[in-house]
Amino acid sequence: MSKIGVMICGHGSRSQAAVDEFAVLAEKLPEHLPPDWPVEYGYLEFANPLIRDGLDSLREQGCEHILAVPGMLFAAMHAKNDIPSVLNTYGAGHGIKVQYGRELGVDPKMILAASERVQEAVDRANAEKGDVPLAETCLVVIGRGASDPDANSNVSKIARMLWEGMGFGWCEVGYSGVTFPLVEPCLEHAAKLGYKRIVVFPYFLFTGILIDRIYGFCDMVAEANPDIDFVKAGYLNDHPQVLATFAERVTEILDGQNVMNCAMCKYRAQVLGFEAEVGMPQESHHHHVEGQGASAPGSNVADCKLCDTFCTGACRLDGGHDHDHHHHHHHGHSHDHDHAHSHDHDHAHSHDHSHSHDHHHPPYPHADHPHGPESVRKHMKQNDK
Repeated sequence: MSKIGVMICGHGSRSQAAVDEFAVLAEKLPEHLPPDWPVEYGYLEFANPLIRDGLDSLREQGCEHILAVPGMLFAAMHAKNDIPSVLNTYGAGHGIKVQYGRELGVDPKMILAASERVQEAVDRANAEKGDVPLAETCLVVIGRGASDPDANSNVSKIARMLWEGMGFGWCEVGYSGVTFPLVEPCLEHAAKLGYKRIVVFPYFLFTGILIDRIYGFCDMVAEANPDIDFVKAGYLNDHPQVLATFAERVTEILDGQNVMNCAMCKYRAQVLGFEAEVGMPQESHHHHVEGQGASAPGSNVADCKLCDTFCTGACRLDGGHDHDHHHHHHHGHSHDHDHAHSHDHDHAHSHDHSHSHDHHHPPYPHADHPHGPESVRKHMKQNDK
């Protein structure tokens, strides 16, 4: 049998702390896998090593069969398109078998990990400020936010499971970018509900610019509402249940259980508001930011002319993008697809790179929603004064 290697495919971050935390998770994962399976990791953009660097390392260790999984909570564009494209190209170019697993997703283990992070924050607040019953507490779950409504809806499902499972009085859901409501309008809405305490939980794997954004807006809304106790919960990080879920995503590939949920995938189904995106090519668009490193422009607020103490996401407006991908890239090649988007997740469809095309992502249909990215425009005006 071919030697098996494991590849953890991360998105990458401009935050060195986020990159370091991802590396720690990858270093702990081997304890949950067969001892003869080497584990490597790599990033899609910004950070090093790149995904192909990790694949090179596995191949140099004699691995001819790679089990690759996205180091991501939910399946949106990066997990569905960008990473499979990189893996397909590498596997075909080096003649090795690369099988792709599914995202962490909505899983009982992930919900347990999330509940423990929330409970830690509640216990800390009760010890420091006095007990507030959960029935008098509002939980706010903040997800990453994507241009994929199916991925966004999974954040709502996680939030409902926490709300109902733990017994909070109310729950609201917000997002750090791309979609709506963003953090600030979400928290402002929650503050109007009359609860004594609001627990803000970032449903994120690691720290980074977006965690700073969530906590920054939390402080801002808390200052405007001094009668409410705002409590910041920690993110998931390397919780044991997160590691257990990663290990399961790897091993289930061999059992054929690695199928992503495509029932509401905007690339396959006529999802309300996203009908034009059915059959879009599965391709990677991160060539221009590969390996820039955590010190790349935009890695810290000190370099930003739009933000003061934390990244508000203002750069996504008026020509900026902050990875909404409203921009165009010309890569000098084309992609010929049958648009089947079959999602057995070997992603063995072919690409014809014989001629060029402009790389274009359709605009997010609600980019001008007042509770979406446009909600940060007032902070741009303040900084311009």
